Parts: sequence; structure tokens; C-alpha cells
Amino acid sequence: MRARNPPRTGCIFASCVRDGHKSGDRDAVRSQSRVGFVRIVRSFARSGLPCGGILRHHSDMTPNDLVLTPMGLRFQGRRYPCSIGWGGLSACKREGDGATPVGVHRIVGLLYRPDRMARPADWAVPIRPSDLWCDDPGHEDYNLMIRKPFSHSHEVLHRADPLYDLVLITDWNWPYAERGRGSCIFLHQWRRPHYPTAGCIAFRRDHLIEIASKIRYESRLIVRPQP
Repeated sequence: MRARNPPRTGCIFASCVRDGHKSGDRDAVRSQSRVGFVRIVRSFARSGLPCGGILRHHSDMTPNDLVLTPMGLRFQGRRYPCSIGWGGLSACKREGDGATPVGVHRIVGLLYRPDRMARPADWAVPIRPSDLWCDDPGHEDYNLMIRKPFSHSHEVLHRADPLYDLVLITDWNWPYAERGRGSCIFLHQWRRPHYPTAGCIAFRRDHLIEIASKIRYESRLIVRPQP
């Protein structure tokens, strides 16, 4: 089933992904939105890799990469305390395992709650009350942004708590998801200091806002295996 309304965030919405797939353009999908003409490029085909793409050498990294380390997330010369999934790190991520996937990911979306904060960057898109994210491996919109009404398993993006007030979306298993390889791998606010997530990476609110103000579309998130 397609999203019922036209997408407003380029390829993030299920309907845009479906339309791009049907047209055969799996590398670049464009959609006119109220924030401008958004170009979404699928640089890393997550669903085609058996267990993630991993950087082999530290020389591959740059200061503009988000790099997960045992001491926190390194970005532009700073280290930000963060929490990861309760299942630890995994090179073979599966839905529901609570693990943060190892690999080289890209930041492909930035969402925020306009009723709770100022727009953090010019490419940020507001979260509306009807916005959801499908996490049902059996549904064709698995790991895609959708809208109410939707009867299958999903994450509510417009939450009562502040966890999703600001969300950086990664391209893990996105946009052409492999069934069961995991969904909703975001960077978001933590519930409390160092409290584990279901697989996302979570931060203090002020740190997340700072990261979002500096990061760029398609910045790399590097999650390496740790001893």
C-alpha cells in the first residue's frame, strides 16, 4: 500500500520511493516539496550487502564524518556522549535484536518538531501529527516514512515525549529495504543519560541540536566493530 498523500520530503516518504522504483530510477529520485527541490541519492545499497560495508582504514575518515567510538561520537573535533542499542553493535543487524548496525551509513534526512524547537537547518523538514515510520518487515513500505491511517506495525514520529523532537535519518536498509534487516535507525535524543536504545544512537538534546546544525546531507556515519 502506498502512502495516501504526496511526499513532502523527497524520497523519505514511501510514495516517493515507490514511484522512483517503478520508473527504474533507483539512483536519484526527485520530488518537489515546500522546502525546495530535494535530491535523494542512493549511494550505498544496504539491501545488497550481506553484513554491511565497513571502513578498513582510519585514513578513510575525515573530520566531517560522524564516527562512533567507545568514548562517544566523534564529529568535527569533538566527542559527544551517546548511547547505542541494548543489543550492542552488530554486523548482521536483524529487526528486533536491539543492535546498532556496524557499517558506513549516510545521513539522508533531518526531521524536527516545529511546535517544540526552531528549525535546526535549512534542509530540516517538520514532523506532522500524521507522520509514522513503518517497521513491519512483511509490509511493502517497511523502513519507510508513511502517514496515518496505517494499521501495520509502525513507529509514531509525532511523540508525546521529546525523543523524536529532532531526528537524523540514516540510510541503513533504506530506501529499498531487505525484509527483516532492521528499520528506524536514527540519531535522536536520549531518554536519559546513556540509556540504551532499540538500535539507534541517542544524545543529549543540546548536543543533538549542535550536531544537526553542522551536519550536511549525505554526511557519513561510521560505526566500526569495537573490542
